[in-house]
Amino acid sequence: MATDIRPTNWVNTNHPAPAQKPPASEVGVVGWLRTNLFSGVGNTILTLATLVALYFVVNGLVQWTLNAFWQPIWDNRKLFAVGPFPAAQMWQPAVVLLMVSVLFGLSAGRWGSIMRNLGIGLAALLLFLAIIPIGMQAQQVMAASLGLLLLGYVVGLRFAFASKWLSLAWFLSLPLTFVLLMGGVNLPGLGIRWQFAPMVDTNLWGGLMVTMLLAVVGIALSFPIGVLLALGRRSKLPVVKYFCIGYIELIRGVPLITLLFMGMTMLPLFLPSNWGNPSQLVRAMTAITMFSAAYLAENVRGGLQAIPKGQYEAADALGLSGFNSLRFIILPQALTKVIPAIVGQFIGLFKDTSLVSLVGLLELVAVGKAVIQQPEWLGVPGGVAKEVYVFVAIVFFIFSYGMSFASRRLESKLGFGKR
Repeated sequence: MATDIRPTNWVNTNHPAPAQKPPASEVGVVGWLRTNLFSGVGNTILTLATLVALYFVVNGLVQWTLNAFWQPIWDNRKLFAVGPFPAAQMWQPAVVLLMVSVLFGLSAGRWGSIMRNLGIGLAALLLFLAIIPIGMQAQQVMAASLGLLLLGYVVGLRFAFASKWLSLAWFLSLPLTFVLLMGGVNLPGLGIRWQFAPMVDTNLWGGLMVTMLLAVVGIALSFPIGVLLALGRRSKLPVVKYFCIGYIELIRGVPLITLLFMGMTMLPLFLPSNWGNPSQLVRAMTAITMFSAAYLAENVRGGLQAIPKGQYEAADALGLSGFNSLRFIILPQALTKVIPAIVGQFIGLFKDTSLVSLVGLLELVAVGKAVIQQPEWLGVPGGVAKEVYVFVAIVFFIFSYGMSFASRRLESKLGFGKR
């Protein structure tokens, strides 16, 4: 009789045992909670303490929000949006909004996911503003902007026009915005004056409109200047190199508020006498652009230093000129590597626009201060400062988070950080 010499743990592979389901405590919601929040005594105590703290914080915020006095924000919604801009000429900011909506729609349809996400956010905001009772004319403008946004998206999807024309349209939209808001062009130094509506002095601009203009102009102008400064700092020409080094180190060595005060007092000294005095808004934009360009230059220089030497040698082996090597090989890689740093700086720039209230501009924070000091709210028990500043903080958070979200989408699309 043969003896079975198979080990006791032998498994017949021809007839494997049926698979067993994992324990219910190891999968699903229960499994996730057990693994991440209650994996040990320390984690359990920390989780419970956090839940108790969150309860008191959230409960207090909800109770305060429901009982807060929001009337000052609602009554001053026009002031928060455009400041003391003449009510009879509100059609000019409306035209700017319609133009931007069309461009966002075309970009979302033509350029894909990144602009599409920004377009979705803008569409949601326009839909919300079109529904709430902010005034019949304002609601009609928001509804028209939403319609143009959707129409532009469809056109961008259906028609394959060249991206360079859309980029040119975005580039021209910035000076066109100023012409529309001012009601014409007034350049006394060049002898040019043309208007299609009563001229609106920039001192009458304010609110979120000025905040956005300062941020957009600062970002749009500081980016190419910063790239040129970063390239100049690596130049082999001593004059170019040391000029860029001196500019970067000098600007980075002083705070933004100092540049703002200097711009308000000293900028006319560097302009031809027949140009006249630039407005306070132009002076603030100049100071913000100079400040941002210096910091951006260092971010870009960090990206350039991260490019392996072999990439430069490969460009030389392909016979590319220095300009084409930078354009097609070096700069795209360098900028990709520093996307988080660049976007972080742009978010900081957007928030730093609140400093211009110290030099007399009525941006969003300055409007909030003016609302708090309105006589009709001085008798409110506890004041209205908390409500006003919470509203301003929410507005800043929405736009800052939007830029951060777009940055993450761009990194994901470019495969940044993936192997």
